[in-house]
Amino acid sequence: MSIKLFIMTHKPFTPPADPIYVPLQVGRANAPDLGFLGDDTGDSISSDNPYFCELTGMYWLWKNYHSSDYIGICHYRRYLINEEGSLFTEFQLEKLFREYDMITTKLLTLTCSYYQGFGENHHRKDLILTGKVLKEKYPEYTDTFDTLVHGPHTYFGNILITSKKEYDRYCAWLFDILFEVQKHTDFTGYNDYEKRLFGFLSEFLQTVWICYHKLHVCECKVGMIGEKYETNKLKKQLAGFFEKRDYTSAGTFFLECYQKRPDVLMEASDITGELRLCMQIISTSSFEDELYHQCILDNLRDYNSLIRHFHSLNTVICRFLSDTYTKDDISFLKQSKHITPAAIDISVKMFCKDTEKQKQATEQICAYL
Repeated sequence: MSIKLFIMTHKPFTPPADPIYVPLQVGRANAPDLGFLGDDTGDSISSDNPYFCELTGMYWLWKNYHSSDYIGICHYRRYLINEEGSLFTEFQLEKLFREYDMITTKLLTLTCSYYQGFGENHHRKDLILTGKVLKEKYPEYTDTFDTLVHGPHTYFGNILITSKKEYDRYCAWLFDILFEVQKHTDFTGYNDYEKRLFGFLSEFLQTVWICYHKLHVCECKVGMIGEKYETNKLKKQLAGFFEKRDYTSAGTFFLECYQKRPDVLMEASDITGELRLCMQIISTSSFEDELYHQCILDNLRDYNSLIRHFHSLNTVICRFLSDTYTKDDISFLKQSKHITPAAIDISVKMFCKDTEKQKQATEQICAYL
């Protein structure tokens, strides 16, 4: 049994040393060559990468790669990991495939239906169109699609490992649907995030494929190696604004980035939660300046120090809200020179939705300043 796991990337990175992991540059037709294997040779849709994301690499492998029995897809910073939290070895995968048809991510359970969730971040008409195309081309999948689209579950990331035979069957079905949807989709007015439509649709279609065929799936955790390139770049920009005490420009810049890439605040992107803390820093500075004509950035501008301070503040606030606060928490409030009632009010509102409890908690905590 031979296995190759292809790492989809559009950024420079250092790949794992294990030779079963092979970097594959996606969208190379539109970008500088990173020195890896590319998706722009032979039968290719590389130039459509802004719309298909990692699927341009998946398509290339379907059409052009035939050298291993099993094939896998991961990302330059997302990998399926074993129970010990490490990357899979070839030996471990061989053992799993004695029992399973496919290895993929843990099934997500959303707080709403997939249909509702998709509509909150994308254009719902595109999901509706996908359902229509699937029913016209593959009517036998209709019941499975309808059940799942109104349910709370989906796989994510287009991260999977399976036999090349199963992979090819899946890709033939998947791209037949997506190419038909593409013919009837008008991207006028879509931002860069929304244009990545087919990458998002395919995550759900993978769920449909697995459920319809009743595949025996091994669901694994996804290990995050490093931050998303865009996330790290955004943090550096915000740090520069904080250093200059320019919270207004920081807020404007963040909103511009968020409008283009609303996924930056998702856990898979903001794995440390620092961007959420940056939003809190911006809001707190603005309210403090309005109320007191000075703000935390007058005394604390170093990015890492700001992140540590607000993380500590939120931890203390959460313990007060759950009535588990300690003497150390009270000491933190009394001894800190950077905490204001405005900062406490914002933090309380982040973690408590009950307006009456917000008021009581804020008064209780502010008494220790």
